[in-house]
Amino acid sequence: MAMEDEDVKAAAVAAAAAAATHTQTGKKKGGDVEDNGTCIDRQPDTVMCQAGLNRTAGRGSRSGPGAHAASGIRVLKRNIKRNGSRSCVTRKTRFGSRERDWLKGDTQRGCVCLYGGAVDPQLPAPGPQASSAPQTDLQLVLCSTTTTVEELCAQRNGQGLYVQLHGDLVRRLEPSECPLQMVYDYLAALGYADPVRVQQEAANSDLSCLIRFYSERPVNADQQERMLLKGVFSVRKGKSQLHKWAERQVILCGTCLIVASVKDSLTGKMHILPLVGGKVEEVKRRQHCLMFSSAGSQAQTYFVNFDTLADYQRWYRQASKVVSQTVSMVDLSCYSLEAVPEYLFYSQDVTHLNLRHNFMSLQGPGGLLNLPRFSQLKSLNLSHNRLGVFPECVCEILTLTELSLSCNSLQTVPVQIGNLQSLQTLSLDGNLLGSLPDELGGLAQLNSLSLSFNSFSHIPAVLERLSAVDKLAMAGNRVEILDLCALARMSQLKNIDLRLNRLQHVRNESLEAVNQVTHLDLRDNCLDSLDLSTVCNLEVLHCQRNQLGTLTLSGLTLRTLNSSSNRLTTVNVYPVPNQLTHMDLSQNLLEYLPDWVCDCRKVEMLDVTHNLLSELPTRLLNSLSLRKLLAGNNHLQRVPDLLDHVPLEALDLQHNKLVELPESLFYKALNLKYLNVSANVLENIPPSSQSEESLSTLQELYLTSNKLNENCGAHLVGHQHLRVLHLAYNHLLSFPASKLSKLEQLEELNLSGNKLKTIPSTVSSCKRLHTLIAHSNHITVFPEILNLPEIKLVDLSCNELNEIPLSDSLPATLQELDLTGNSTLTLEHKTLNLFSHIPTLKLDQKSTTAAATAADALSTSTPWCHGYSEMSGHRNKLCVSVLAVDRFRDSLEACYGIFDGDRNEEVPRLLQCTMGDVLCEELQHSSVDSVFMCNTFLMSHRKLGMAGQKLGASALLCYVHRDPSEPGGVFSLTVANVGTCQAVLCRDGRPVPLSKVYSLENCTEERERVKVAKAIITEDNKVSGVTCCSRLLGCSYLSPWVLPKPWVHTEPLCSRDEFLILGNRALFERVSYQEAVCTVQAVRDPRAAAKKLCTLAQSYGCKDNIEAAVVSLHVSEDSCTCEPSPPPLPPPSSSSTAEPKGAPPPPVPVPVAPGPADPATLSASNGVTSELSSETSTSEAVSEAGSTASDEQTSSGVAPRPERRCSLHPATALCGIMVPGSAPAGTHQGPFQRQPSCATFSSNCQSDNGLDSDDEAPLEGVISNGSRLEVEVDIHCCAFQLRSGGPESPKDSDLKRGGCNYLNGKLRRQNSVVVSATNGCLLAVCGREIMDLKKSPSTSSLFAKKLSNGSVVVPEDSHNIIEVALEAPKKKSGYFTAPAQPDPEDQLIVPPSLEQEVREQLKGQNLLVSGLSLPSNPPCLKEPVWNHPHPPAFASSLVPGPGPIPILQQEVYDTAL
Repeated sequence: MAMEDEDVKAAAVAAAAAAATHTQTGKKKGGDVEDNGTCIDRQPDTVMCQAGLNRTAGRGSRSGPGAHAASGIRVLKRNIKRNGSRSCVTRKTRFGSRERDWLKGDTQRGCVCLYGGAVDPQLPAPGPQASSAPQTDLQLVLCSTTTTVEELCAQRNGQGLYVQLHGDLVRRLEPSECPLQMVYDYLAALGYADPVRVQQEAANSDLSCLIRFYSERPVNADQQERMLLKGVFSVRKGKSQLHKWAERQVILCGTCLIVASVKDSLTGKMHILPLVGGKVEEVKRRQHCLMFSSAGSQAQTYFVNFDTLADYQRWYRQASKVVSQTVSMVDLSCYSLEAVPEYLFYSQDVTHLNLRHNFMSLQGPGGLLNLPRFSQLKSLNLSHNRLGVFPECVCEILTLTELSLSCNSLQTVPVQIGNLQSLQTLSLDGNLLGSLPDELGGLAQLNSLSLSFNSFSHIPAVLERLSAVDKLAMAGNRVEILDLCALARMSQLKNIDLRLNRLQHVRNESLEAVNQVTHLDLRDNCLDSLDLSTVCNLEVLHCQRNQLGTLTLSGLTLRTLNSSSNRLTTVNVYPVPNQLTHMDLSQNLLEYLPDWVCDCRKVEMLDVTHNLLSELPTRLLNSLSLRKLLAGNNHLQRVPDLLDHVPLEALDLQHNKLVELPESLFYKALNLKYLNVSANVLENIPPSSQSEESLSTLQELYLTSNKLNENCGAHLVGHQHLRVLHLAYNHLLSFPASKLSKLEQLEELNLSGNKLKTIPSTVSSCKRLHTLIAHSNHITVFPEILNLPEIKLVDLSCNELNEIPLSDSLPATLQELDLTGNSTLTLEHKTLNLFSHIPTLKLDQKSTTAAATAADALSTSTPWCHGYSEMSGHRNKLCVSVLAVDRFRDSLEACYGIFDGDRNEEVPRLLQCTMGDVLCEELQHSSVDSVFMCNTFLMSHRKLGMAGQKLGASALLCYVHRDPSEPGGVFSLTVANVGTCQAVLCRDGRPVPLSKVYSLENCTEERERVKVAKAIITEDNKVSGVTCCSRLLGCSYLSPWVLPKPWVHTEPLCSRDEFLILGNRALFERVSYQEAVCTVQAVRDPRAAAKKLCTLAQSYGCKDNIEAAVVSLHVSEDSCTCEPSPPPLPPPSSSSTAEPKGAPPPPVPVPVAPGPADPATLSASNGVTSELSSETSTSEAVSEAGSTASDEQTSSGVAPRPERRCSLHPATALCGIMVPGSAPAGTHQGPFQRQPSCATFSSNCQSDNGLDSDDEAPLEGVISNGSRLEVEVDIHCCAFQLRSGGPESPKDSDLKRGGCNYLNGKLRRQNSVVVSATNGCLLAVCGREIMDLKKSPSTSSLFAKKLSNGSVVVPEDSHNIIEVALEAPKKKSGYFTAPAQPDPEDQLIVPPSLEQEVREQLKGQNLLVSGLSLPSNPPCLKEPVWNHPHPPAFASSLVPGPGPIPILQQEVYDTAL
């Protein structure tokens, strides 16, 4: 403490001395500096805080780096870590009181973090010295929003500043640009609205992963290597031994090897060796020697001898890429270039030059003005270069055949474009063009013109003169009327793309035939009717997502018709389209199919799903060309009989009213491979053949949600090639064993939601079976499937399993086993030991009856409980995650969230780990729902760091709370979401959507916003071809098109609200809101309901990751949470079936009954979800599990559940005092003690070494060591301030002894002190406080084993916090902050001078008075953080509750001392 105070005083003296030294100088420049250091607005003061300077050497001195003599600069010598954030560098260390006062005076003042450019900041420098040396390249610059780059450079004698967005390209700033204003504008575009909050966020160095400033251009060695290699080496020309070796300058640039004739000089003759098509070979007779040879009959050869192996490998690698090319192409895209290398002009054979995504300038030796020096250049790509003006010098390259100037903010095209007579392809997408010059019409060879996402209001008339143009792309413009007469005059135009315009009418006044157009794309417009009967030769038409009521076409040459998502009641095509092969009429209002559809002779695919069809024509089903018929979600009551053999291969009839299928279906449609008749009322299925011998080729059969019984098994035998069989949610009492044994090709079997008591032992005959799903049955005996050689997934949850007979070993292929919801299951040590090797094992936590009863009696029950389910589908990894906390912030609140990463699993796991903590922190700043929810998403977006630069995820967060101004008021549900995750509330049996789908297809205003921002939307409706979502967390490189600002909505809860459903895109694409509500109403258990939703979506055809969460609500009008005496409920295993055992339920729907759960932990079902790495040894797994044979007391009946009481009507029989800050009794049992919650064991085998499905290289910030996935992330769960508590009262001790039941049957009081170091802080937590910390969404992970995917498993008592913290991803600032560099200062260091003081303070904890308490809700921070030299320690989600818990706050020790 004394050392720190002395340092602070010394730093203050140094700052004051520096300020006094430059006061007069600052006045001479016209800016007055007051005595208190506040800067007058007439001349904004610029204060630079040099980071990383040695405190002792620099104290009171003006020497050292950054100590410039420029006026107005005060260098504050602080020990600021490079990756500093709010958690490890306080405002006291960053700024003195004068700086804080100056910042507080005006929100237009702030701080800019300025980095040096010596090394690439995105990559840690190699070698141990790089990590141990202090970082000296970070400067904190205090300035205002009007401070320009020119002023900053003048203050520091710099040459310029550079900006980098999202870790991508680096751009030189213009002298007139204002860096701080750029940061403010960037934050405002993200969604920050409060000026004070913007000021604080701009000063956070964690923002550098989104926007970062450099004082010098950062050097990227890898890019330099790919662009240019040069050096002085020994060179010999030719293969003859007569030539001698000589030292020469050698350069490899572009497509040529350049050898100077004079050593160390480029003034003499340069020898050029073209390498494309040539050879580069290793010379084995000489060490580190390469032979370069050109192609052709007059090939030349050079031998180059390199000095080191590294040089040899570098040159060989780069030269091999050049010689392997078939054309002379140079790719310099995404290099942040302002000019091409001057050596590149020696490569005169270059024909293709790609300069996309750079910042090319006109002037300079390598500027655009010199590009005409390439005499053979044919293709030039200058897109995304921020040119602003069309470079006229390009029009001088007369050999060009392809030119791209997309996304350059061009407003006009010069008349010189007419010089490019050889031009064939011209791309001008994403600009501001509204017209084209007449000279463009002289380009006789131009055949493709791209004008998408500009500002054209009509098709340019100049196209009438372009006789060779056959393809016109004008998507995303402002065309409102399509004049077919004008198209008729464009005689060669065949392919027209008018997507995403504002088309309202298509007119043809003269009825003139348009003969040349064959492909027309009119998707996403505003058309209400469309008549294209005069377009005689139309072959392909896309008109999806309009408002069409009628459609009239010519069928002479029509091949493909896509008109889904309209309001069509009729489609007129004349004559009959005999060439039509593909037709999509889904999601319309068709009540019948037109007759011409049945007359089509070549139609192969017909999609009429989501219409109002009541019957299918007999001629259609008997068509001799139809191969795929999709007619689901209609009103069909019967399917016509098949009269003859048909070539039908796929038939989808789900969600209709079918009672039976045609008797001849399977032996008339012998090619049928896919049949989906789920969600009908079938009572039986037709036989596979008329005789014993079957010719069926059926491979996939989906019969979910019908009325089938066990008799259907006899008809399944004939399908010998069946691979996928879904019979979920039928009326099966059993499955014939003899029938199952004949399905030898079966790979996936789903029998969930029936009344099965056993799986036949003949399932062992299905040697190819890899997935068995049979949850929500009455199964008591574990099926014989563990000997199957290819079994991967087994789901037997929500059954009545008693024991599991095991063999000596498990199949190596088994990846997941789900046994949750089996209330009578007992696992032996041997079983647990064997199961510990399964990557993902889901089990219920065990608890004795007494412990569960005590836990319910002592804890205030929440009026809600939850369950959730996840399915990976056909993917190899699970890219969804869930956050569920029934008791949030240790109060009567709840937090639920789901996250969908589409094709990446990293971002969903990171959000699962930390978003609850971020919400807790934001609730300290504001109580306005739109503010704290919006800031929660924005902060989570920033804290993703480098992982969120290229990857992203949809996110939905639900927060159940009361109004802070009315603690006893009604509950409210605040929902915020980005992307496609959705929330639906069931109120009075009807769905109430609470979220907004942010996709380009569903949200018109978002689509317009993205278009205005000049994003390129591809034909599959994705931004830059990446994502269909316009708002995501992560994917920051797509900013400003894709933003993290969420939709926020608050809904007051009432007694009519039954439950809440959360789901990702895959769920609600297949299951409608109303069906989801009806499904949950029929199932009483939230976990079983969530599983049923996922099973239904999978049976309806979903192949993607599916995630569903169900939250049961019991909220009365006055927010009383007392539980009325419910009727006796059946066991959980039968609660999800269609007809539960026992007495039938009353006609009134029974709400979902909440089960006891640990409310402060992430949960997978009704309580805690935990994941245990299989890397844990067998002995550890057994010790954590405990002995179920000796320590558990089995009982035949279910213990009576005590009546739940609320705070308004407390229970009168409750004795004892609940100790706030300590865990309720019974909530911290051993990991396998029974609770209605589950524990998941995972070794994260879904990890793909940090690679996305389409990635070619590991992502920065994502590290993998094979089986474990590590993401650079600070879990933010160790940075707590020192706390101490009073001695425990005897009543408290008795209470704990009565409620907790540890593995040894008694409570172990932890009196030891756990010490750890995180974020550069010393952590000391006493035993009493450990119980309090377990209640935080983030700190609960410290007292359980937390893995990289965010899941938690409860450890044994002997585990301490240091062992557990080692499992968390290691990062020393913020949650996820770039760049990642090891910092040895963040090790656990206790200075010898402080050891005695620490011991004395810890000893004095038991001497404190126990009557002190803290308010449950700390006051909101309305002032900026600069006001507090020691900002309040939010401690993640730690909010001390009321009660006799004394807390003594000590200063955070900086380990750097």
